[in-house]
This record gives sequence, structure tokens and C-alpha cells, in this order.
Amino acid sequence: MMYAWIKAFHIIAVISWMAGMLYLPRLFVYHCSAEKGSAQSETFKVMERRLLRAIMNPAMIAAWLLGLWLAWNGTDSHYGWFASGWFQAKLGLVVPLSAVHGLLARWVKDFAADNNRNSAVFYRIINEVPTVVMIAIVILAVVKPF
Repeated sequence: MMYAWIKAFHIIAVISWMAGMLYLPRLFVYHCSAEKGSAQSETFKVMERRLLRAIMNPAMIAAWLLGLWLAWNGTDSHYGWFASGWFQAKLGLVVPLSAVHGLLARWVKDFAADNNRNSAVFYRIINEVPTVVMIAIVILAVVKPF
């Protein structure tokens, strides 16, 4: 029964994390068009900081901790899911997704310092990366193809 509860909270954490990963780059797109020092720019700074600190960071930490607990307690072998090819591939995608999270955090700091170096088009492209990775992760976790 505990496994099911941990799995439910892991899914909730992943959904929350992904919501932020998809929304923050969209905020950056709009923030690019706001004049530095304007009320609109300052509002975007608050929104970006709060999204990162109050939702994305805790959700990512929870997703990692709960996911590792699930992997260790999985039923594939004595070592849980760690010995499974699908899990290794999934983990191989979660690591770069976490790196993208780190980049987004850096860009929040850049915007906060009025030091953005990227274009709105750049952030539109970056916005697609978490989507593609998420699709692959879900397929691996549900289908377990290998």
C-alpha cells in the first residue's frame, strides 16, 4: 500500500514540476518584450522567481526523492528497477531534464538582474525541450519497452 501512495505523490510532483518547466520559458518569451525597469518587467521577475522557488524546485526535489524510492523498491529484481533497461533510459532522460531546470534557474537570475542575453525565439525553442523529454519518459515508464 505504501508503494502506491509514494507513486501517487511522485506523479503529483512530476506534474507540478513539468507545469513549471513548461510555463517558465513562456514567461521568458513575454518578459523579453517588456522594457527593462518597467512595471511589467518587475511583475515578470516576481512571477518567475515565485514559480521557480515555490513550485518548481520543491516539485523537482520531491520527484527525484520519491522516484528513487520507487526505483529501489520496484519489483524487477533485488535492486528494484535500477537493473531494468527502461529505468536506466528514463533516468538518462531525467538527468538532462534536471539540467534544463538548472538553466531555467540561471535565466531567472539573468532576468532579475536585467541581464537577459537570449531572444524570445530562443525561449520558444527551449520551451519544447521539456515536452519532448517528458513524452519519452512517460512512454518508458508506462510501456517499459526493454
